[in-house]
Amino acid sequence: MRIGIVCPYSFDVPGGVQNHVMDLAEALLGLGHEVSVLAPADEDAPLPPYVVSAGRAVPLPYNGSVARIAFGPVSTARVRRWITRGDFDVLHVHEPLTPSLSMLAVLCARGPVVATFHTAMTRSRVLSAAQGVLRIVLERITARIAVSALARKVQVEHMDGGAVEIPNGVAVAKFAGVAPLPDWPGECGPGAGGTLGFLGRFTEPRKGFPILRDAFVALAPRRPGLRLLVAGPGDADELYGRFPADLRDRVTFLGLVSEADKARMLRSVHLYVAPNTGGESFGMILTEALAAGTTVVASDLDAFRRVLDGGRAGRLFPTGDAVALGAALTELLDDDGQRAGLTAAGDQVVANFDWPVVARRVLEVYAAAIEATDGRVMDQEWAGLG
Repeated sequence: MRIGIVCPYSFDVPGGVQNHVMDLAEALLGLGHEVSVLAPADEDAPLPPYVVSAGRAVPLPYNGSVARIAFGPVSTARVRRWITRGDFDVLHVHEPLTPSLSMLAVLCARGPVVATFHTAMTRSRVLSAAQGVLRIVLERITARIAVSALARKVQVEHMDGGAVEIPNGVAVAKFAGVAPLPDWPGECGPGAGGTLGFLGRFTEPRKGFPILRDAFVALAPRRPGLRLLVAGPGDADELYGRFPADLRDRVTFLGLVSEADKARMLRSVHLYVAPNTGGESFGMILTEALAAGTTVVASDLDAFRRVLDGGRAGRLFPTGDAVALGAALTELLDDDGQRAGLTAAGDQVVANFDWPVVARRVLEVYAAAIEATDGRVMDQEWAGLG
């Protein structure tokens, strides 16, 4: 099958959608399909051989953040040329309601279009100003995929259509086979310390870092070897300033890490802690921690409960409760057998998120979209795109 995949966000800046697109493309290539990915990127940016640059992206305030996207006549011409040359059996666009390449690709498409919706966004000023265009975009999509139950709910309740729920995948082999960082994770056992891990923006309230900090500060005096490994954006001094002076040497801040170093970081801790307080539609970091063979302790959010199979594959604690988190950490750090049991269950659960498995489910949607269009070519009357 000849598959064209469109990413709306620049490959010059790492991001969840970009990683998803690359992992999906590589999984499909591994299954024997022909894949070309179109994405914004600087002309001299190092790109995988299957990625075609649509030119430099520009920053645009969008949905409460800043997205690096590509739009306009030049981008439209490049999208149309790429589609024509690709002669794809199916076109797979990601986040088609973002004003970028995916939207343009839908408007230029002449065959079956599959769209993946990653976020649970229901409104923004940009979308409100473009309702007419969005209606045309939605009508041209043959089949929809949502990466979470919440994203699917938005499709049903706000976008006048359903979607097949297919979760984000994880490249299990990339996490399972890496070595931990030097001198980590150290000893663990009854009263023997242990290592906790956190990855994310520690200053962002919904990530819940203060809950983990409070639990760590309460446990540290009773566990002299307890250590905390933190990765993500932010200022080191600001992080260390959140801890009592006598505990700061037991906290290590890695800052931003590459995908490879993220895998090593996850392999370097006894317990990965996700103390998030809300706003999570899936929980990608949980699947990555499971793939790394690390025991997960997570707040009892619906998205996390789904990933952890209701608590069978990881310990859940009441959201926002630092005391309950501390109790869960103590119990697991003191019990090698309980950690091993959760890890074994995690191995079973994460196998369902492995990219080859997820890619085969995506291929089923492609096949349904191709069958639904039955070779028909869409008209190209909108805005002279024919």
